[in-house]
Parts: sequence; C-alpha cells; structure tokens
Amino acid sequence: MINQTTARIRLCLVACTILISCSQEPSQPNILLAIADDWSWPHTSSAGTKEISTPAFDRIASEGVLFTHAYCSSPSCTPSRGALLTGQYHWRLENNANLWSTLPQKFPVYPDILEESGYLIGYTGKGWGPGLYEAGGRERNPAGPGYLEMKIETPDGINQTDYSANFKSFLEKREEGQPFFFWYGGFEPHRVYQYGLGLEQGKDPANITVPGIFPDHDSVRIDMLDYFAEVEWFDHHLLKMIDLLEEIGDLDNTLIIVTSDNGMPFPRCKSNLYDLGTNMPLAIRWGNRIPADRVVEDFISLTDLAPTILEAAGITVPQEMTGKSMIDLLFSGKSGWVDESRDHVLTGKERHAWVRQGGLGYPMRAIRTKDFLYIINFKPERWPAGDPGGFEDFDPRTPFGDIDHSPTKQYMMDHQNDFPERYDLGFGKRPGEELYDLKKDPSQVHNVALNPDYQKIKNELHKRMMYELEKTGDPRVLGKGDQFDTMPYFKKGSFHLVPDSILLLLE
Repeated sequence: MINQTTARIRLCLVACTILISCSQEPSQPNILLAIADDWSWPHTSSAGTKEISTPAFDRIASEGVLFTHAYCSSPSCTPSRGALLTGQYHWRLENNANLWSTLPQKFPVYPDILEESGYLIGYTGKGWGPGLYEAGGRERNPAGPGYLEMKIETPDGINQTDYSANFKSFLEKREEGQPFFFWYGGFEPHRVYQYGLGLEQGKDPANITVPGIFPDHDSVRIDMLDYFAEVEWFDHHLLKMIDLLEEIGDLDNTLIIVTSDNGMPFPRCKSNLYDLGTNMPLAIRWGNRIPADRVVEDFISLTDLAPTILEAAGITVPQEMTGKSMIDLLFSGKSGWVDESRDHVLTGKERHAWVRQGGLGYPMRAIRTKDFLYIINFKPERWPAGDPGGFEDFDPRTPFGDIDHSPTKQYMMDHQNDFPERYDLGFGKRPGEELYDLKKDPSQVHNVALNPDYQKIKNELHKRMMYELEKTGDPRVLGKGDQFDTMPYFKKGSFHLVPDSILLLLE
C-alpha cells in the first residue's frame, strides 16, 4: 500500500503539472457560485432523472467534477447559507443556526475576505437569508453587494429577477484584469409553483419516478413536474452566464461551482436529515486546471466550499473554518472514492420555521456514511414537521408548518388513512434515535435503531458523531442547546422575541 508521504508527493506533482500548464493564465481565478433554493440530488438530467433537462449543470459536471455525496450543513435556507459562507458548521454560528435569523459580524465570510484581496464581489437573487443581517452588525448581505435591478416577466411562482442580466451588469463594473466573485442565488425551485407548469411545457407525469415516501398519485406527479420546471429555470440562467463568460474569454479562468442550499420542498425532504433533505447536487469546473469528466464519491460538506474557494484564490484559510478544502480532490485526476478520510459527513437542524408553541425547534444531528445514516432527535416529544394545529403565537401557516404547503402535502393530509405508514413518515413523531441500513433501505424508511443486530454499529456511529460535535463546540451536546429556542426570529410580521431596538429595521 502506498504510504501517506508518497501519496502527498504524487498529489503535489499532479498539482504542479496542472499549474505549470496554466502558467499563462492569471494567478487568481474568477469564481462563480450558483446556488439553487430547495433542489435535491439526483434531480439532474445527467444523473438520469427523466422529464428534467439541466444542460448547464451537465456541462459543468462533464467538463469538471461531479460529486455524488455532497451535503448541506443544515436542510434549512439560513443556516445552510451561513455555514457555506463561513466555512463553519451552522451550530457554531449562534443565531444563524436557525431560519429567519442573523449572521453575527464576528463570523468572517469568504466574500469579504476575497474583496479585501482585490476581488470585485457581488450577488444576484437570493444571497444569505432569509433573515436580518443588520441585526448581526452587518451593513450589507453577507454574500456581497446586491445586483438586483434587472427584471423580466416570468410564470407565476418564479421570481422576476433577471439573474443573467444582473450578472452582465456586474461584469461591466469590473476593472481590467480584476478577478471577480459572483454569487448567483436562484430563488427557484423554492415554492410556490404555478400548478401544471410542467404539463404546459410538455412533461409527461407517467415518466416520473415517485419516491417511496410519497403516495403514487397524479397530484404528486404533477407537483414534481412543476418542481422540475423551476429547476430548469435556475439552470437556464446559469447556461446564459456560462455563455457570457465564454463570449468574453473568461470561462476557462473561472472556477464555477453549482449546488443547492437544501432539499426539495416536499414532506420528509426539506427540513429533514434524510438524503432528500441534505444530499445536494454539486459540480465544479475550472477550465483545464482540473482534470475533467470525473465522478467523485467522497463525502463533502458544503462548509468545504469556503476553504476551497480561498485556497484556489491563494488566500490563507482562517483557522476557525471547520470545512476542509477540496483542492486536493479537484487536482487529483481520480474518480471514485479518492480520499479515505472523507468517509462521512455531519448534518443537523435547530429551529426551521416558527411552527411550534413558543417557537420551539426540532433539534437533530446526524452522521452519514456510505452504508448508514444515524440520527439523534434530541426532543422526540415534539412534532418534527411542526404542531398539527394553530396556537396563540402561531405563524400564519398551515398545520405541520415546517413542510411547505403544496399539492403533495395537501393530498397526503386529506388521504392519510389511505396510506398511514407514508403519512406517519412525513408528519408523525419520531423516536430519539434513527438508524438506516442504506444497502437494504436506500429510501431510509425502515428504522433499525432498536434491532439487536445493529446495536454495535449504532453505538459506534453515536460515539463518533458525539466526539466530533463536542470537538466543534456544538452547544446542543454541551448542555446549552436550549438557547437556540429562545433566539430572535426576524420574520417581518412575526416579531417573535425580537428586541424593540430591532423592530424598526423590519419596517
């Protein structure tokens, strides 16, 4: 077996060869991060999903590296985006562990670091959020200055921001030779959807593969087609950005990263630690600096993107970042499982929406390996999808408010007696521990945590996860987790636990 020293030497030689071949290119690359809103792996055409077309993502994957095991830190917009921007697990970011929160200024974000190094930075669409960045002492969105002026007419439910036109406006402000970082944050495929949009585009519901956690019904199939249509909208604008970079001669010196913040907005997906909530599409292209047409199976946390971006730009990575740079994987030239140490990933969740009496969250942590998913539900007495009915301080939502309202959700609620097991998976309470054998149960529906045959592996995963949570300072395992339930919820019109000094900022 090759020892670690030899492996490092080989890796350095590969990296040097690549860098020498690119010696005529600028030392600092441009960087384009494209992040969708509520998009799950494997919903791309290159991954074999029918009735969806994602030529931009497919091009980045074929001309770069496709990662099949990339996971968000938390399956909720604000904490996921905060973790990506800081390169730290969301549980280390105080209020930013919750949705509709803030990101305290004391946590550095990589766009600011790039700007200090001379980069022109900006974003369009959805940056960090939702939340109130001013409450954290910041003067602008953590993703950078906004480029939001250009608008277009869109189908109902699709945001009217002209993402690609705003990207062009951003590039026009760049000085000659100046590297740039741009955050393209699509609002799609976040709900709401125009019902039947997929059908209008000629998509066939008969070709849909309905996940086993949903009932197989036309309303679910049509709902999924509408979700696919919004993914395509996101991809369409990315394709226009790629074409623009190619037109101006900047494509091959641009590090392009395409991913999502959390999973699809369906029951047991978004706001859950199962794969349809946390496993993200991820493809990375960097001209001829990295060998192309590779599929890498190593486990990636989206917290790894921040140190990767900084290292690619030749900038020292802050010590507080818990993410691990992926530069070695990009330069390796290998496919499959490349780095043996990347054999697992951690995910978690605190409060998503204000959908339980008193604003209580549903705290969870999980460790995902190749063969198993182990989850701890710290408060199993609570409803994981939100309380079933209204209450005095209830946010104006439907029951089970951590699940976005949709035709799929409504059908499952209206027909719960027809498929009680599926309904319980999406809406019911859960035990304190869950364990799924992914070789036998890839859909993650059969909990074997109490099965005597799995006690050894469950205990090993529990010990491993708790060690890493303690090492990274997770308040939830250090006896301070209840603080997350009392942190402000900065949603306009809600005013839950928001200090009076902040209310004016919400007007």
